[in-house]
Amino acid sequence: MPHTKFRDEQGLPMSGANPAAADAYVSAIRNMRCLVGDPLAEVERAIAAAPDMPLAHLAKAWLNLIGTEPAGRAVAIECLRAAAELPMDERERGHLAAVTELAAGRWQSAGLLLEDVSAAWPHDELALLAAHQIDFMRGDSRMLRDRIARALPAWDAGRPGWHALLGMYAFGLEECGEYVAAERHGREAVEIEPRDGWAWHAVAHVHEMRGESRRGIEWLRPSRPVWSDSSYLAVHNTWHLALFHLTEGEPEEALRLYDEGIGGPQSPLAIDLVDATAMLWRLRLLGVDVGDRWQTVADRWMAAGPLGHYAFNAVHALMALIGAGREQGRQELLEALVVATHADDDSAVFAREAGLPVARALLAQARGDHREASLHLRRVRNQAQRFGGSHAQRDILDLTLLDAVARAGERPLLAALVAERAAARPGRPIAPVSVSRAQAAHSHVPESAMA
Repeated sequence: MPHTKFRDEQGLPMSGANPAAADAYVSAIRNMRCLVGDPLAEVERAIAAAPDMPLAHLAKAWLNLIGTEPAGRAVAIECLRAAAELPMDERERGHLAAVTELAAGRWQSAGLLLEDVSAAWPHDELALLAAHQIDFMRGDSRMLRDRIARALPAWDAGRPGWHALLGMYAFGLEECGEYVAAERHGREAVEIEPRDGWAWHAVAHVHEMRGESRRGIEWLRPSRPVWSDSSYLAVHNTWHLALFHLTEGEPEEALRLYDEGIGGPQSPLAIDLVDATAMLWRLRLLGVDVGDRWQTVADRWMAAGPLGHYAFNAVHALMALIGAGREQGRQELLEALVVATHADDDSAVFAREAGLPVARALLAQARGDHREASLHLRRVRNQAQRFGGSHAQRDILDLTLLDAVARAGERPLLAALVAERAAARPGRPIAPVSVSRAQAAHSHVPESAMA
């Protein structure tokens, strides 16, 4: 076992570190806890200070992979090559094995290997933070909750980073439908560390799923200068705020927020492009004219690089191309998803079980074949978590299904879906304008469910 006298904030050793590298690594972890600043720059600073520090290389690999950026894999592979040549302890070898799996596209295997790391070293923050994002990208609600629940007994309020454990646990609880506990833990995390963007995000999800749009606005709007400051989640939490305004029947405010903090900043990151696309698609379904905003988003997706390796992103890119009225590129995206179904990694699962059927539904809808679109979406929507995202994000599939069914004139099915939505999403769930028109034309569709 390599000897080291340098330890992180949890007391875990860091092989090959020196004072400057240890300081940079700790700074990176602190940024990762809150999803603020530039943790990648911090780990690069650690590598520059101590090229023989394996955790610095491994952290850089994790950061380049969990964001699902197309260019990240090549960088991560170089990091793995550098780390593999260095002396490391058993915990660090656990990270090497896990991130090697993720670099090969094996998301489930990477998550399983990190389970073992966290079981042996429950204070390993890098393992918990990286695995939480893996669980999110895989749509694994139970592991979003239970991975953190396993570690919690080893933690307490006196440990640095306690707020991050609470914030992650809050999100996992919310995705499992445990809203009371989720809100309590999320609010506690924010009280401890007001810049914890993931905890703000977890409570926003609680309000979304409960249909508490006004409470959601009250949660996010006054605190926006706090949670948006140099935050990786600034766009995403602004998306949540705009979504609450849409639910309140305020599309003009949603568009203003879009221009100010969602699409307007022109971020090239996939996570931000997903949010920009998802907001414009909802506005499209609501019959709101978004002008030329689709063109800019489509341009940004086309500059993002190959997309087939992560179907959730590819589907959103396809929405942007449809919204922009661009037939060129749609077929290429479809073909990329078809190719992905034959891959020897988890991209095949993402594409086969969710991405490809959704893409075919979107293309059918674009050419006016609403019944076919409806069939594709009905077959896939109950397993759509297989390509990642949250319940709130995947609601776009239910909205698109409602639109397809309404346009196809499938009146009994539409009535059933509207009733289902009213029961599952209390408050005033948004509905496509096509559904409102169907309601007006066919009065037996329950008006109360469409409010």
